[in-house]
Amino acid sequence: MKKLFITAVIATMFSVTAFADGGKKTSTETGENNVSYSALTQFKSDFENASNVVWIVTSTSQSVSFTQNNAKYTAYYDWNGQFWGLAQDVSLATITKPAKQTIAKEYSGYDVANVTRFEAQDGEEAVVYFVKLKNATSEIVATISPVDGEIKNIDTIK
Repeated sequence: MKKLFITAVIATMFSVTAFADGGKKTSTETGENNVSYSALTQFKSDFENASNVVWIVTSTSQSVSFTQNNAKYTAYYDWNGQFWGLAQDVSLATITKPAKQTIAKEYSGYDVANVTRFEAQDGEEAVVYFVKLKNATSEIVATISPVDGEIKNIDTIK
């Protein structure tokens, strides 16, 4: 259940609207004004060398996009500051052969819009790929296992 919830949170990263919520808050020009103190503290501890930090707050999560070691990431936290996982956009070439074969077989009428590698804090698998697929009439996000290419979940965006 938690994995499905995290999957839904990541899938919505393509169309997030930020708004304020209660709790102890801090304030800077990076969007931290709506971030819970515990998430902000945890992030600064987890990623002390992060730069280009920008927070987005929703009713279900707090996410922070940042750069570290010349790579762009997004970290996800719940409202208690609990770290959910780390996402990074990657090229289709970086995913495993079984995952590529599954995409080619199951979604031949779609183009790959982007691929996100997600390292979960806990869950059934340590790493999954979220592959956003588009055609003329719809957009979907497939959650794919990097090991065997199995599709774990499908979320319809449009």
